[in-house]
Amino acid sequence: MKRIARRTLSVLLKIVAGILIVILLFVATVFAVDRISTASENRKLEPYGEKVTVDGKSMNVLVQGEGEDTIVLLPGYGNAAPGLDFKPLIDELTPDYRVVAVEPFGYGLSDGTDAERSTAQIVEEIHAALQSLDIDRYVLMAHSISGLYGLDYVNEYPDEVIAYIGLDSSVPSLSEQKIEASDVAPIRWFRNLGFDRVQLKLTADPYEGLDYDAKTLEQLHILMRRNIYNDTQLNEVVRMYGNFQTGQRQSFPPDLPVLFVLQKKHPVVDEWVPEHEKQIANSERAEILLLDANHYLYRSHPVEIAEQVKAFTASFLP
Repeated sequence: MKRIARRTLSVLLKIVAGILIVILLFVATVFAVDRISTASENRKLEPYGEKVTVDGKSMNVLVQGEGEDTIVLLPGYGNAAPGLDFKPLIDELTPDYRVVAVEPFGYGLSDGTDAERSTAQIVEEIHAALQSLDIDRYVLMAHSISGLYGLDYVNEYPDEVIAYIGLDSSVPSLSEQKIEASDVAPIRWFRNLGFDRVQLKLTADPYEGLDYDAKTLEQLHILMRRNIYNDTQLNEVVRMYGNFQTGQRQSFPPDLPVLFVLQKKHPVVDEWVPEHEKQIANSERAEILLLDANHYLYRSHPVEIAEQVKAFTASFLP
């Protein structure tokens, strides 16, 4: 009986050991493939925009167009490469405006940073980048979470911002859930082992069927894999709840022209449009354009957005 028990235990241990070896080999393979692929992709990466120095680090900014009036474009959370991702909209705007797409730290070709991703810090860094380019009068256009940063920005620099345009921008009253630093630790391991690449392989391509040329798509996919879950963006996630709370104490200056371009029907939040309407209740000049689109409406509806921007700015730009 004891001999049978020992044999059974030995077989079970061998099975467990075999499973562990298979798991370790799988993890090692994923890690090795990720490292080799990353090195290969980095050689294919092509620079775009121009670099400016902010707090001793390099921030990438794309400036396109020769228009007299300037639009400064801020990205939503996790945007892999704002200067490329916004290309359809930028191309529609540049016949009439100079468009400045800022890639905050942790985004696009910009460096990462250890500085806490508070609204105040992000706004200060963006402003420093614009100052270094001698840009001091502009329309501020913000997508998604940059709606929080944009709200703070227009209050910090009212003499520079002449209008605000929110592209399905976040509203402070619709806060994200609180996330602790410990909550993102597994995500960091997930990324460091290379499983982020596996995840991207298994998920749908967000650019499929959209009007991007092959070269831009190649660069976007490389930067998606390079920037996903980086430490700067994970810190931004941890700080996000506090940034929403800060935003709840702020409002748009009444005399600042505001345009919201929103998805007509949010898939989760029924209050999406009503909360934006509340945000501009005291604005002297405010408009809302509703589109049958998803959150990334600038990818699918660049022509409609550009036309609305031109009509909106016509009354206060020379």
